[in-house]
Amino acid sequence: MISIVIKDIEHIREAAREFIEHIGDRRVFAFYGKMGAGKTTFVKAICEELGVEDVITSPTFAIINEYTLNTQHSTLNTPQIFHFDFYRIKKLEEVYDMGYEDYFYSGALCFIEWPELIEEILPDDAVRVSIAEQEDGSRVVSF
Repeated sequence: MISIVIKDIEHIREAAREFIEHIGDRRVFAFYGKMGAGKTTFVKAICEELGVEDVITSPTFAIINEYTLNTQHSTLNTPQIFHFDFYRIKKLEEVYDMGYEDYFYSGALCFIEWPELIEEILPDDAVRVSIAEQEDGSRVVSF
């Protein structure tokens, strides 16, 4: 297991760079953590470090946001990132209806918030990432 400490918000970009070093050929990342743990903020920092120039926001209401990668990031071989937030999902059928397989198995990077709500359809090779707030306000990212 790998753990990355985010001391404070000023250090989130360096933590994102460290996370990116471990992506390898994995494509689906399920982010677990309590409300306010920093899942969206960390995904935003990862996207920014990968060269996404779009405005990066939480997909809470849209459920999914699509970002285009700056193609100069040669190690990933994908031009897209799909960022999901399943917090508002009421039934798994909603995820089936949106065609989740087209995203999860596309070869694009998929960052999933609130994966516990769709656990049974997560790909077997999804990387489970935990973000936990510590007493001192720092965050620990484990995967």
